[in-house]
Amino acid sequence: MRVQNSAIRTAPIAVDTPPVPRPGGGPAAGDRAGTALASAGVVAFSLTFPSTVWGLESFGPWSLVSLRGVLAALVAGGFLLALRVRPPERRHWGSLLVVAGGVVIGYPLLTTLALQSSTTSHAAVVVGLLPLTTAVFAAVRTGRRPSRTFWLAALTGAAVVIAFTVWRSGGALQGADLYLFGALLVCAAGYTEGGRLAAELPGWQIIGWALILCLPFAVMGSAVALAYEPVRLTAQGVTGLVWVACGSTFFGLYVWYRGMAAIGIPRASQLQLAQPLLTLVWSVALLGEDLAPAAPVAAIAVLVCIAVTQRART
Repeated sequence: MRVQNSAIRTAPIAVDTPPVPRPGGGPAAGDRAGTALASAGVVAFSLTFPSTVWGLESFGPWSLVSLRGVLAALVAGGFLLALRVRPPERRHWGSLLVVAGGVVIGYPLLTTLALQSSTTSHAAVVVGLLPLTTAVFAAVRTGRRPSRTFWLAALTGAAVVIAFTVWRSGGALQGADLYLFGALLVCAAGYTEGGRLAAELPGWQIIGWALILCLPFAVMGSAVALAYEPVRLTAQGVTGLVWVACGSTFFGLYVWYRGMAAIGIPRASQLQLAQPLLTLVWSVALLGEDLAPAAPVAAIAVLVCIAVTQRART
């Protein structure tokens, strides 16, 4: 018994082990599930810009962002209470603050301010850079070093998305670009920290507690903003608010963090290369914008880059 116990105590524990492929060479079941979850998050995020434009029909930018935080926090708080989830450990709160500042407050506020004067197609530039920026943040924060093949595919995909979206918007920088570049940085930090934390906490609890942290500020912000900004309720405006609160903020981040925990931050981040192109599709369908003839070509190129990053070693 002593020998066995000693063996148990000294046996090395494998961490961050790549998923074991099946005999046929395909990805493991957990790998596929993680990719599916992260992809669902990308689809949810791709509706954020068009929904924000809808929401701005009824609310001012500060009111929209504040109400978005309040509604999302109420949904998250309801789940936390119903399931009697205990608060996270003290060591987790620092990471949760980064998530809250990046994806609950910073990114929604900066992109909403940008969309007052920018089109959704031009704002998609920031999303085109987000996968690469997130991969860089993750490499620095977690110490994981993707292969050269990964970086080459990621850079190529980012270049395709940026070239397409800049060309689509006329190639001219706008005043809103400062907001968009700021949103890019804070969101990449929030994604990276949340993805790292998802190895210890369920994804929905990460975004849930981050939203609870922001609730007092969201309530105060709503009270002040609604007193100064006009409100003109329309069906599209209310629908836009509900989606950015429940769809993009809660559901989208829930499946996104679960996917990142399963397949890793670098690989999950590259799935977002498809997000700007999906946003353009929603912009045509929901906002009546024109779809450029080059969109299908760009979509195929991006999908190839995504396939390479998903198979590259980390």
